[in-house]
Amino acid sequence: MLAKTKSYALYGLNGIEVVVEADVQKTGEQPRFDIVGLPDASVKESKERVRAAIKNSSFSFPNTVITVNLAPADVKKEGSSFDLPIAVALLKCCDSALVRDVVDTVFLGELSLEGAVRSVRGVLPIVLSAKKSGIRRVVLPSANAKEASLVEGIEIIAVDTLKEVVGFLKGNEIAPYPFTEYAPDKGDAVYDNDLCFVKGQYAAKRAIEVAVAGGHNILMVGSPGSGKTMIAKCIPSIMPDMTFDEAIETTAIHSVAGVLDEKLGVVSVRPFVTPHHTASNVSLIGGGTGVKPGLISLAHNGVLYLDEMPEYSRSALESLRQPLEDGVVTVSRAKGSVKYPSDFMLVASMNPCPCGNYGSETQVCKCTDSQIRKYRSKISGPLLDRIDIQIQVDGVKYDDLTSDAQEEHSAEVRKRVNKARRIQRERFASDGITSNSQMSERQIAKYCALSADCEELMRKSFVSLGLSARARSRILKVARTIADLDYSEHVLKKHLLEAIGYRSFEFEKD
Repeated sequence: MLAKTKSYALYGLNGIEVVVEADVQKTGEQPRFDIVGLPDASVKESKERVRAAIKNSSFSFPNTVITVNLAPADVKKEGSSFDLPIAVALLKCCDSALVRDVVDTVFLGELSLEGAVRSVRGVLPIVLSAKKSGIRRVVLPSANAKEASLVEGIEIIAVDTLKEVVGFLKGNEIAPYPFTEYAPDKGDAVYDNDLCFVKGQYAAKRAIEVAVAGGHNILMVGSPGSGKTMIAKCIPSIMPDMTFDEAIETTAIHSVAGVLDEKLGVVSVRPFVTPHHTASNVSLIGGGTGVKPGLISLAHNGVLYLDEMPEYSRSALESLRQPLEDGVVTVSRAKGSVKYPSDFMLVASMNPCPCGNYGSETQVCKCTDSQIRKYRSKISGPLLDRIDIQIQVDGVKYDDLTSDAQEEHSAEVRKRVNKARRIQRERFASDGITSNSQMSERQIAKYCALSADCEELMRKSFVSLGLSARARSRILKVARTIADLDYSEHVLKKHLLEAIGYRSFEFEKD
């Protein structure tokens, strides 16, 4: 007896259709259960879970020669999501009462020994791929239903046990899980870190507003205790609302990585990822077992914050160069290459020297020139060149700390950021991008055209500051964002001057 069901294997963020073929033969041979089709260890172990789940759900398990093939046989099958389709295929071989047609139905789910259907990772990208292939229905664990319900136009059948699946196959109707309309986080949350608690530091607060408004990379340099980390931790409170497309893309990455909150089912708040300074290249870029996405991909459409940037290994920092430039990362391993989106905003902080007191008006620096050069050389010129905004964060005076003056709340800054992002989305509606930081050279020429006076200012700055061609492009992107915050159609001289000021930091010339 032969029966077939459909499932999906994950390759990066793409789902590959897998046909699960089960063959049950009554022969004189000893009973056995084989799974073929390039399964990994977790798939091979599924035969024990499937056997126990079927028996403990009060169904008969065929005590014969069983062969399960996962086609196509040349694609590696990983994970526990094939438990449910294998069990369904075996049950259809042995029970003629399972009358429902499953040709256009995909099954996903891990089985417990008692027959419960457990959640699996990567459901959203699988459902998206299934919809593109014309699949009409997906049967999956209830824990994954909210995530899957973000995809409109496909029937989501949420189940908790194998018994429910069998009842469904016998013709019992299960109401499809309702479509979940995406509702972005509107910034109503109360943040522990709000800009209203940051006393003074007006230049730094203005810089992060510009950075967030355009998605620009930013480096803050200052002595210990000057407020760099506190300012960085305020960034989530001013991040712009996520669009539906951004939420879907980010949720898919988190689902594949297995870190998605099942209760929420969607990432509606922009990620803020803070790796430890001992993070390895693989943890940042991605890879390992299953070629999972790394921290830079988990920060996609959000922020990657590197506190004390020089403390990270040189190789880890250099591995960020290509993703910062292209917005995607290619993870190459023996089993193949996988591309993951990694369009994140890099926020970094560092001291001016190892002791942190270089340039301080109140503290004495104890570092030698060679120590300072060695410390700063941990961040290469090409990496610095990819950081749009580089600012000095000076210490705060005591009178400013104890002042009763009311500082601006993050909610007000967020309103300006949202307006600037809305302008950018409308501007780039036909260009396939959403923020100024993503502009190509063609788009820079189109949207950042300079007047004769501005062009002359740019030329003089290019020569006097020793800027690169990349630095010029990034200055123009930042100037475009400043103009958007100013609701200006054109980039004016004042916008360009501010943008140049963010690139003329002394550190870059050392």
